[in-house]
Amino acid sequence: MGTKVVRNVVVFILIVILSGWIGVLVDSALTEQPKGDSAGMGIWLVSPMLAAIAITLFSKSSWKDLGFNPNFKGNIKWYFIAALVFPVVTAIVLIIGVITNWIDLSSFDFGPLVLVFSGTLLFNFIKNIFDGTPLFSYLTPRLVKLNFNDWKIYLTVGGVWGIWHIPYFLVFLPETDIQAVLPASRAVISIFMIITLILWSVMFIELYRVTQSIWPGVVLHMVEDSLINPLVISGFISITAGKEILISPIIGIITSILYLLVGLGIRNYRRQANQKVIS
Repeated sequence: MGTKVVRNVVVFILIVILSGWIGVLVDSALTEQPKGDSAGMGIWLVSPMLAAIAITLFSKSSWKDLGFNPNFKGNIKWYFIAALVFPVVTAIVLIIGVITNWIDLSSFDFGPLVLVFSGTLLFNFIKNIFDGTPLFSYLTPRLVKLNFNDWKIYLTVGGVWGIWHIPYFLVFLPETDIQAVLPASRAVISIFMIITLILWSVMFIELYRVTQSIWPGVVLHMVEDSLINPLVISGFISITAGKEILISPIIGIITSILYLLVGLGIRNYRRQANQKVIS
């Protein structure tokens, strides 16, 4: 059993890491590919989920671990928490930014932001069934079976999630979006984003583990993409030059620490709940 799990984990990780570069090769062979919406980017996005489903099918593993069941019973609160995490943390970050004069809200307009937010929810819900979800739902329970402790799971899953994004940051993502997040090279952005995604992954992993469902994590990611990305990239806020790495709602150190604390809080709840079940 252990050898089979190790084999499947290695195959899955290799497919995940290579999928983006396969997409890059596809785009290089095709002409007039739209930036940020290419065939290669589509391959990159859907390959991890397809790999998880295919490996589960061919290895005759349990479909339960993929977490497609919403498990509403006893978990509705986690859906609400997932919907509120990014708005609440973002509000805290904006308050800190205004107090320190690191964030300028003079361009902030709540009405248009609400329109952008609501108008992108459905698209981001569908997209985020694929973005990172198979890592939390397929990879996490298999690392648990291999007796990885929580910290090794966070580092492994978060690291693979970050490495999977490298083609996105180096190739797929338009340069204007890169510069709006952090005025630096794509390589530097990639390094910072890998670290950011490892810290963020704790929330997603723990939401999956506490609910045994992918859907709270999909809701969490949907709200993130619909809120903080346009907030920064579309210019609703301005961040003082040089302070982006500290306070940016996307990549800021303060922001990432807050999300890490949220994830660790969910972890603490899960561990206490498991202890009650055991006792």
